[in-house]
Amino acid sequence: MLYPDLFKAFERVRWDLDRDIPWDSFDASLLTEEQAQTIKMNAITEWAALPATEMFLRDNRHDSDFCAFVSVWFYEEQKHALVLIEYLRRFRPDLVPSEEELHAVRFEFDEAPALETLMLHFCGEIRLNHWYRRAAQWHTEPVIKVIYETISRDEARHGGAYLQYMKRAIGQFGDSARAAFAKIGVLMASARRTAKALHPTNLHVNKALFPNDTVQSRLPAPGWLEHWLDEQIRFDAVWEGKVAERILHNLSLLFGRQFDSAQALNRYRKELGSVPAPA
Repeated sequence: MLYPDLFKAFERVRWDLDRDIPWDSFDASLLTEEQAQTIKMNAITEWAALPATEMFLRDNRHDSDFCAFVSVWFYEEQKHALVLIEYLRRFRPDLVPSEEELHAVRFEFDEAPALETLMLHFCGEIRLNHWYRRAAQWHTEPVIKVIYETISRDEARHGGAYLQYMKRAIGQFGDSARAAFAKIGVLMASARRTAKALHPTNLHVNKALFPNDTVQSRLPAPGWLEHWLDEQIRFDAVWEGKVAERILHNLSLLFGRQFDSAQALNRYRKELGSVPAPA
């Protein structure tokens, strides 16, 4: 089992909401209105770990080890929402999300192949790590800068944990796992060539609710994400390239083969051919 060691590793580096955030360093003159609004949107987006957890538990009933790990992932992701809400509660109480706004992003995700979902969230953690690093640079108020740096490190650790479960899956399922991971890897490493941000919170996950079947579509400002990325934190092609590099680097290590581009990964995917998904 991976869960016991992952639990211990996460416990050793877990930060404390009261002790490790320098609340007393807040400088109101350095927090702009547009920055404060984005904090609210990110708080609500992080709350969407709730339906993602429900999805993970449902679609991985066969895997108690992974489901146990999800308990730790869920705790830390909900703490991200909590620390952002706490920041607003202390310094911009008028922007604290309502319970209704938080509940709006809790909806059922359609069932999907477990291995593809695992890979999707692995890539999502890498992307979030980079988004939040960029957000910390964009913000000018010192406390929120520390908060984004802190949760960015958490997202990197989460990606590392998902990678361990991906390694285990290859040992269990061989080429069918490699094919699932390569398929999603090509998509997520090619994001700079698409018109929209590619992240689990911005993908359609419930056909019956279309077009309101993404987390972003259920925010108070549905178009917020693209504006935040393009006009505010300016997550440009250089930063998107960093995300692609990390995805390709990790898949190179995972598969024991060098991938310098999404095209190289796609060629490998085609070499694997059509292999059946694990039962």
